[in-house]
Amino acid sequence: MSDDRPAWARRISAERAARDWSQRDAVKALRVHCSDELPSDESMIRQWKRWESGQLPNEFYRPLVAAVFGTVTHALFPAPTRRDGDKEIFAVSGMETLDIVRRLNRSDVDNATLDALRITTDRLCSEYPYMPSEQLLLEGRQWLRRVVELHSKSLTLRQHREILTLSGWLALLVGCVEYDTGDRHAAESTRRAALSIALEADQAEISGWAHEMRAWFALTTGDYRGVIAAAQAGTETAGSHGVAVQLAAQEAKAWARLGDRRQVEVALDRGRQLLEGMPHPENLDNHFVVDPAKFDFYAMDCYRLVGEDKLARMLAEEVLRAGTDFDGSERKPMRNAEARVTLGVTAAREGDLEQALIMGEKALVGERQSVPSLIMTSRELAAEMKRRYASEPAAQDYLAHLRELGRAAPGFLPQ
Repeated sequence: MSDDRPAWARRISAERAARDWSQRDAVKALRVHCSDELPSDESMIRQWKRWESGQLPNEFYRPLVAAVFGTVTHALFPAPTRRDGDKEIFAVSGMETLDIVRRLNRSDVDNATLDALRITTDRLCSEYPYMPSEQLLLEGRQWLRRVVELHSKSLTLRQHREILTLSGWLALLVGCVEYDTGDRHAAESTRRAALSIALEADQAEISGWAHEMRAWFALTTGDYRGVIAAAQAGTETAGSHGVAVQLAAQEAKAWARLGDRRQVEVALDRGRQLLEGMPHPENLDNHFVVDPAKFDFYAMDCYRLVGEDKLARMLAEEVLRAGTDFDGSERKPMRNAEARVTLGVTAAREGDLEQALIMGEKALVGERQSVPSLIMTSRELAAEMKRRYASEPAAQDYLAHLRELGRAAPGFLPQ
């Protein structure tokens, strides 16, 4: 029998079931997160039933329901999306790539060219989740070189700062893709360049992302104390920018791997509260925008590590739903890969080797991969395989496939 309820209604039911709560338990939790007096339990239970059947809660209740389940409003409930970036660049600037490049060859730079460059930078950052790494790296480096060369032209102070800012964002993007492909040394050099640019341009947000990249690098190489140090340094500079949420998430992931569940909860809740208080982003595709749905991805990783398998599995299914279009194409292939690893880990722990292998192998075959992150999470599945199914030939095949992937990016965590 098909379930035609909205995705958010199905998720509310799944969240409650993952915690083994009755609807009365859910209402009790709701009261904890509300400073106002709510109607009677019986009235609220009827309300809760309506929500689970598909009646959208009003603006008062939506953030409370999200808080009950440790997420943020726009991760749980629908929000508007922006128009296509490729169409926007032409609509706003009236230029295509060839026109922009031709204008860059002039002796001075006009505002229309800067607008076109800003939109181009946003487009490249928005293509990070799905464009093949080699292609994105080539385009990112080309545009970074073009923008850096503008410093030799006649610029106003405002234009100079704008060019520095665009250079910073492009350097961050290039560094991320370099790291995805396993080029650690190039990625670190580019990250340092982005941080230097951020300091010169007085751009706290770019500086915060440069620290976040350092935390990510440390996480995937097993330096968990380094993650915490980088996250805390970034938090000091990031202020109220969205990167502060991701810094909290990286810190939570490190604490989870260190086995400190209390600190995991503290860091996740700090990130959740920051994100809940921020306006909904205009462009959810931009890699340097913390979209609300990504918070589920952060929490999924932490719950898997602390052994909360029901919650981890439920969130992994939500990550896959949010990252896949109706036609089956994947909007967020890298997140989806890690969600499949999570489903593989929970299946392995439940004794379902076949499902664990299906999910584990499917995670390794995506066209767009962040190799260090995928190796890190897949080795968690490998550890479950070795512990529970070391003598199974199918498990040995998976471990061999993982070793093959590891050879493409040597140095990411010990074997």
